[in-house]
Amino acid sequence: MSSSAIEVSGLRKAFGDKVVLDGIDFAVPAGTTFSLLGPNGAGKTTAVNVLTTLMKADGGSVRVDGHDIVTEAKAVRRAIGVTGQFAAVDELLTGQENLQLMVDLSPVRIKDDKKVVARLLERFELVEAAQKLASTYSGGMRRKLDLAMTLVGSPRIIFLDEPTTGLDPRSRRTMWTIIRELVSDGVTVFLTTQYLEEADRLADRIAVLDQGRLVAQGTPDELKRMIPGTHVRLRFGTAAELEAAALVISGAQRDDEALTLRVPGDGGTQSLRALLDQLDAHSLSAEEISVHTPDLDDVFLALTGHATEVAAK
Repeated sequence: MSSSAIEVSGLRKAFGDKVVLDGIDFAVPAGTTFSLLGPNGAGKTTAVNVLTTLMKADGGSVRVDGHDIVTEAKAVRRAIGVTGQFAAVDELLTGQENLQLMVDLSPVRIKDDKKVVARLLERFELVEAAQKLASTYSGGMRRKLDLAMTLVGSPRIIFLDEPTTGLDPRSRRTMWTIIRELVSDGVTVFLTTQYLEEADRLADRIAVLDQGRLVAQGTPDELKRMIPGTHVRLRFGTAAELEAAALVISGAQRDDEALTLRVPGDGGTQSLRALLDQLDAHSLSAEEISVHTPDLDDVFLALTGHATEVAAK
């Protein structure tokens, strides 16, 4: 296996006259989490379908786990696991039966299948519900069972297409913990998500897809540094103190209702110290000081022109 678990070059896909993937390029290092972000219709799910051999590309090349997805599709399938947008569990079977079904269907020969099923039930805290029909499971439990089924055969690369959509905050954080554990075990995770906070917390690298093109790639911090807007927020106790500070600090944005000044800067200790010295020189003090930096919401809006509410598929 190469240092890159996934290598994509010039990937193209169109449906009729609509170009969904317009020659995109990226690489995913082994043992990391890579997140693909984009607004509705950007092509995230199409990219997953192509990379997992579920759909043929119109052009370009893709290697997954060192194998070409066209000429070595079977080898690719043996190396990957896929969790789609909706939990693919059989509601007429119990949790244990769902896992056993995946063992029986796996293209990889699995030794000690009963132990494998038992370990997965324990890992995903489904032991007590193992003999219950999946139709009785909550959304979070179904998602955990779905991911457990994906891990049958111990895939080296896992594709998670919006795995936490519709989950409550507690279930979502449980899934985050499981994903981190997978990566710490050396698994590569390819994640699409509608939650920017999720990408920020989990991804080692992020690519932003818009209108079929990758408009940015990098670590979460690298993407945030692309967007201006870091500032220091000063909140004062009285309107008189705010007025006096506004006269002293040039270039600050004033909010009379909140009694705050927004001072542009890099957020570093040197500039912050200079700002406090400036206040002190005029016998002024703020009741509250905080440094604000752009988040992935700001990045997403700046790069795609869409608010995050539109980012959901």
